[in-house]
Amino acid sequence: MLIVNQLSLFSFLLAFAGALYFALGVRFWKSRWSESGALPLSVRVIRVEKFLVGMTMVIHATGLQGLLFGQGGMQFSFALAFCLMAWLAVLIYWLESFQVRLDGIQPIVLLSAALAAFLPLIFPNTHTVAHIGALSFRFHLLVTMLACGFFALAVAHAIFMGLLERRLHSPSRVSSRRIGNMPPLLALEALLFRILNIAFVLLTLALGSGFLYSEEIFGRALTFDHKTVFGVLSWLIFAILLIGRHIYGWRGRRALNWTIAGFCALLLAYIGKQFVLEVLLGRA
Repeated sequence: MLIVNQLSLFSFLLAFAGALYFALGVRFWKSRWSESGALPLSVRVIRVEKFLVGMTMVIHATGLQGLLFGQGGMQFSFALAFCLMAWLAVLIYWLESFQVRLDGIQPIVLLSAALAAFLPLIFPNTHTVAHIGALSFRFHLLVTMLACGFFALAVAHAIFMGLLERRLHSPSRVSSRRIGNMPPLLALEALLFRILNIAFVLLTLALGSGFLYSEEIFGRALTFDHKTVFGVLSWLIFAILLIGRHIYGWRGRRALNWTIAGFCALLLAYIGKQFVLEVLLGRA
């Protein structure tokens, strides 16, 4: 009974965090994107907004940690994986916002996080993670989720850049004033590829540590399954994107398409199987 009550509390915290993310996402959309929203915001208002996002992340993390570890061992599911990935993406965005001007990207990040926070409540089935005691597996899980978080933020960032570029070609004067309050495209593009470079290093570590823990636990370094295939495919897609950027100066919609393609392959590698088992087949 105590465990059930604790899980209910953690689920409530996730739902509360999801509601806060949604409210903040709407707030940011109205103040940054909506044609009728207020123009330049004071430093104090921006600081309050950052504080509210930080507070929401703490609530999100508390609820998520309870669902992951509140039943003994470690519980996992595709919904918890998305929820954790979204939290990491918001955390990375929040930390970056203290160093770089990121006005405009908040609605995409926060509204996505709101959806992810509700997923474990909609799909509550979980399974206990085996081999969590192995150090190599824990390292693999950590760098994998960090890579997913960075790539999720990169996708949101690339989508935001696409929307911003479309607004730049809008004839609306109100849109022009609104665009004037947003970061320059060249600065956003440089930040996007910085995020992608970090994420690519983490993905490389994730694949390498996956081969190591597979050898340590199963006695073979490479298992030819969907996870390996899509993981390597994702790595190749991002490698081509970064090489194309370095040699040919790839940017704009091409960079967006390659980023989304690589992220989709990554999701299929690490979350796709659980989604099929838990949602389509109804098995944990």
